[in-house]
Amino acid sequence: MENTKRILSYTRRAVDDYSMIQEGDRIAVGVSAGKDSLTLLCALAELRRFYPQRFALCAITVDMGFDGTDFSPIADLCRELDVPYTVVPTQISKIIFDVRKEKNPCSLCAKMRRGALHTAAKELGCNKVALGHHLDDVVETFMLNLFFEGRLGCFQPVTYLSRMDLHLIRPMIYMPEKDVRYFANSVTLPIIPSPCPADGNTQREEIKQLLASLDRRHKGLRYRIYGAIQRGEIDGFKPCGRLPVLSEEDEA
Repeated sequence: MENTKRILSYTRRAVDDYSMIQEGDRIAVGVSAGKDSLTLLCALAELRRFYPQRFALCAITVDMGFDGTDFSPIADLCRELDVPYTVVPTQISKIIFDVRKEKNPCSLCAKMRRGALHTAAKELGCNKVALGHHLDDVVETFMLNLFFEGRLGCFQPVTYLSRMDLHLIRPMIYMPEKDVRYFANSVTLPIIPSPCPADGNTQREEIKQLLASLDRRHKGLRYRIYGAIQRGEIDGFKPCGRLPVLSEEDEA
């Protein structure tokens, strides 16, 4: 299980470097049914087996209310991993697209999904929520803030929500997206494609494509930007954790 060892190595280093998990934590994994959150779920389920600080795990999916979405493959995976699974039904999609007819729906959608996830986590007795943001997400978010808001900023590796008394942790911040993709394909994770009509047509996707184009011409660009975020200690990042070494595939 060399691929599992790789994602586990990235995850444990981030958890250790940022003290993300303490003894007795009950952690809810926000599972969107995409490759990132499912990879995080598998990594934390494996880490739970031997991590020095014992912790409990559950998985939560916020059902956006799109017709025909079937989460039973996710439920099967959770049973296999021995992780309790909860689906939270909502009408978010109908509110955003049918009632409000939002032209730029992503911000409101994210806010509503976060609210539903955090409320469900508290109701299940969790004190932490784990999110599946990876290394590429860190870089893309930083560039989004720079390009469209004119500021240096990113999400934090660990965030405390005082109003909810919840910590948000992001254990995959050292993991490149290519490793997430490889793991998801190699173990055939039950990924459910996003039914959102705005999927792939966002500013984030524009930045992702721009970085991909620049990285093909200037190998390692994303890692250098990530290193700058660490050295600049942007929003709680710090200069620790070894960045991935460029592989032959990266160099090609």
